[in-house]
Amino acid sequence: MTSQRTFVIVGASLAGAKAAETLRAEGFDGRIVLIGAEPVRPYERPPLSKEYLRGEAEAPPFVHGEAFYDEQQIELVVGHAVTRLRADEARVELDDGRTVDFDAALLTTGAEPRALPVPGADLEGVYLLRSLQDSDAIAARLQEGGRVVIVGAGWIGCEVAASARQKGLEVTVIEPQSAPLERVLGAELGGFYARLHSSHGVDLRLAEGLARFEGDGRVRAAVTSSGDEVPCDFVLVGIGVAPRTALAAEAGLAVDNGVLTDARLQTSAPTVFAAGDVANAEHPFYGTRVRVEHWANALEQGPAAARAMLGADSRYELLPFFFSDQYDSGMEYRGHMPEGYDEVVFRGDVDSGEFIAFWLKGDVVQAGMNVNVWDVGDDVEALIRSRARVDRGALADPDTPLQQLAASGGSATR
Repeated sequence: MTSQRTFVIVGASLAGAKAAETLRAEGFDGRIVLIGAEPVRPYERPPLSKEYLRGEAEAPPFVHGEAFYDEQQIELVVGHAVTRLRADEARVELDDGRTVDFDAALLTTGAEPRALPVPGADLEGVYLLRSLQDSDAIAARLQEGGRVVIVGAGWIGCEVAASARQKGLEVTVIEPQSAPLERVLGAELGGFYARLHSSHGVDLRLAEGLARFEGDGRVRAAVTSSGDEVPCDFVLVGIGVAPRTALAAEAGLAVDNGVLTDARLQTSAPTVFAAGDVANAEHPFYGTRVRVEHWANALEQGPAAARAMLGADSRYELLPFFFSDQYDSGMEYRGHMPEGYDEVVFRGDVDSGEFIAFWLKGDVVQAGMNVNVWDVGDDVEALIRSRARVDRGALADPDTPLQQLAASGGSATR
């Protein structure tokens, strides 16, 4: 019997597209409406700061082929935003006046880049990077060459810095922390990335804030908090993102650093779910809420939410995972540090750029990152999940198998 139910997905993102795909794969034959404010079908964001930005990709990184949504009978509405979610009435309202009633809704509204509230931030040539359109605009500017100032040495800032250097531009990075990526990786790994970028000719202005931009209509210089003037032809501001929660908050859903959900990704409104960057979900392994702003989470959490919408009782408990490629240095990171860490233990040669880093709290591995060392991800995850108390010497010793540490409760010695 054909279902008469309607599922609405608000946000034509990777999470939203994979959720729609999963609904069909799981046998749902009712109506699916996937709504996105951008004028293009869903795409993946990681290439926007890397190969797509550098012009190395043959096409935009779309999640599905152009015919997929028609073939799967998914109503894809692009170029229109949902302006109101009426959770109590099970209805969404669009910016063109249309309304769609639903039996269940999924919020995959993602996050938006934070603007820099300084004088001159509205000058022409000051860019943010979040959308395909943003990446296209910055890519065109990279083709012109010249000098770029990047404000913020987080993942976006570092990846765009690497891409710009690979395209031959002069790059200056202004970062208030003492090292790139220090907020997420700490000083030890931040130091590694500082050396990596310096070795490729990036001018790092660390422990420096940004006071203002200067220019006559178009940006011509960035002025640091210490008064240094850095001439430039354009600027990228990459100071992080904020979850898009306004729609949920106006609908009366519980919101705190994202839309709050349980482990099934169900919000405080029983018929509304959330996934991806916007979801601050209870995580069974950590016993706390976790909000993750990375590709793998969107890839997996959208389908998990779809199954929950269909009534599955499974909980989302995959460990956070993300990756980054900068120059010839690739990395994978697994884990989460809700209470911080005590120290970092390295396995391998940091100077050569081939190593694994482990973050420990009370002798227990909280997270691990492999840099140019491959096929170890499952072992790193198993060690984290084991919650084994580890011997630091064995952890640092490449001759001690990681599987042995997890299986032995961490007591293996060299």
